[in-house]
Amino acid sequence: MDIQMLTDCFHQYGVIVIFIIVFLEYLNLPGFPAGVVMPLAGIWASQGGIGFGMALLLSVLAGLCGSWVLYFAGRFGGDFILKKYVRKFPKHKAVIEQTMERIRKKGYPGIFFGKLIPMVRTIISIPAGVLKMNFIGYTLYSVMGIIVWNFVFVGAGYLFGESVLRVLA
Repeated sequence: MDIQMLTDCFHQYGVIVIFIIVFLEYLNLPGFPAGVVMPLAGIWASQGGIGFGMALLLSVLAGLCGSWVLYFAGRFGGDFILKKYVRKFPKHKAVIEQTMERIRKKGYPGIFFGKLIPMVRTIISIPAGVLKMNFIGYTLYSVMGIIVWNFVFVGAGYLFGESVLRVLA
């Protein structure tokens, strides 16, 4: 998906596109990079499509929904998927075990900081589900991390507007 297509979608369909595209980005699907999607939402907001607060709120809600999908995938199917994955890629077993142990040790602050690291911020929801972290605690710390991440990227698009679009294009 290229920038022009995303921009056209924002102008044609409005807020629903922000929600859907950010939701898909939080599912870690290829073709929806945060460095493009989030600033475009900010640019669209700066052009009067919607306000900055609404763009941020939509992006946070979409990010949370995407995180919940991965959390529940981990909670209800993660053990099976991880075992199958480790059988296929046995060299990754140590890294996966280290990651799980880090989340166990760091707990909710680990979720918060994980939400601020590219790629980790989406994938961390799966081990959180596998470890059956308390859903409310997981949600609160996820929201805090998502707000910080989205504020930076949506804010960059909002503040730098058209110049960001020209650089990305």
